[in-house]
Amino acid sequence: MILIPICIRFLFTPSSKGQRMYNDAIYDFVAVGVGPFNLGLACLSSAVTDLRCVFLDREEEFNWHPGMLIEGVTLQSPFLADLVSMADPTNPFSYLNYRKQQGSLFNFFVRENFYLERQEYNRYCRWAVSRLDNIRFNHQIEQVVYDPDQRVYRVTGTETKQNKSFSFLAKKLVVGVGMKPRVPDCFRPASRGIELHSSRYLKNKPELQKQKKITVIGGGQSGAEIFYDLLKDSEKFGYQLDWVTRAPRFFQMETAKLTLEILCGDYGTYFHGLDKPTKQKIIEEQKSVYCGANQSLLDEIYDFLDASRHSNLPQVQLMPCMNLINVKQNNSDNKSADSTNGYFLQFAHTQTGERYQTDTGGVVLSSGHLYEVPSFMEGVFDRIERDEQGKYLQKENWSVDIHGREIFIQNAGFESHGLINQDLGMSCYRNSRILREITGQDIYSIENRFAFQSFEPGKESGWNPMGSGVPR
Repeated sequence: MILIPICIRFLFTPSSKGQRMYNDAIYDFVAVGVGPFNLGLACLSSAVTDLRCVFLDREEEFNWHPGMLIEGVTLQSPFLADLVSMADPTNPFSYLNYRKQQGSLFNFFVRENFYLERQEYNRYCRWAVSRLDNIRFNHQIEQVVYDPDQRVYRVTGTETKQNKSFSFLAKKLVVGVGMKPRVPDCFRPASRGIELHSSRYLKNKPELQKQKKITVIGGGQSGAEIFYDLLKDSEKFGYQLDWVTRAPRFFQMETAKLTLEILCGDYGTYFHGLDKPTKQKIIEEQKSVYCGANQSLLDEIYDFLDASRHSNLPQVQLMPCMNLINVKQNNSDNKSADSTNGYFLQFAHTQTGERYQTDTGGVVLSSGHLYEVPSFMEGVFDRIERDEQGKYLQKENWSVDIHGREIFIQNAGFESHGLINQDLGMSCYRNSRILREITGQDIYSIENRFAFQSFEPGKESGWNPMGSGVPR
């Protein structure tokens, strides 16, 4: 295989027979899901000749977390964490080339801001999608099975726009379907649950702002973004606003340079080799790296509150140490005109043990996301390694199949490689590794070492191992 400058080279044209769409061609790999991680893989693989691949997604078009595309909100990673640059800075799908093609590279240069607004990043990704011809939207995956006769995987489902069945054959799979909203257990039977999640925020915002009181639950980045967005409009609409977190404080994410080295490939390799209990302990200890909010955003919130001390701002309360324990939805038709009680929220103070109840008209659950193995993978469970909880057991190369070279998973949580699994800046590293496994060639060379620090003393360090009580 060789590299070419840019390749929009393999056009899949399905043959139709009644209400069915089939292609007998055998692809080198089929990718399921088109978020930033698999989109980056599409961009990097487009420059490889003789590599036949297709990318399928159930959505109608690319939109990255549309419910959180709040105006002015920025990414937490600098622009070099784009789709390709950390693997190939010369790649035509880079963000800098996007700005050049848009005629705005000089404006970006003068602006001197490394952090892209989320809406801008979404526009950039949509631009990349428009330049690729092997991405298929409106493709709902329903089943993946293995064909032992042809030694290929068969991916089937429905093309929802035309309501036709489809089928693709591939030697390998790359699954990047992303994560699902995490909803507190107490909210599931009491209300719309998932509909209150922060991932639906912009959809719910007009209705939220009709309420007399809104409660944002969760002190991380999404909670901070939503709270600040609502805070700026609270005087205009007249609603009270509570921001609640079970953490002992509203804290900023750690961004010290040496700390950020745990987001590199060296650390991912080290982390992968640890035992499960140690990994779980480390992930808990690293919450300050991934669970907080940007310092600049927290500063903006504080400055806004201070500047509004003598204004007509409705009541605003920030409540740390509050753990949500129960919720009751008030469906009564006898509410007073001043009532805010659409929900009764019950909390336990994590330090005093005291319990509290408050009523609120609107709720936003900024409670994070979790990974679930998609149901369409059930047909190949016999070829996948999973733990006692049903989670993937990813190998160091991000494969999960019994042979360690056929099924690769993007962004399956922290359990395998730690925080790098969900970091935009490391997606190019992972995609380079996956492409190396698929093609057998190191097309995008990977640095031998990323970090200045050693996460475990090496053979040449002069530190001689004496044994330990920590199982490996």
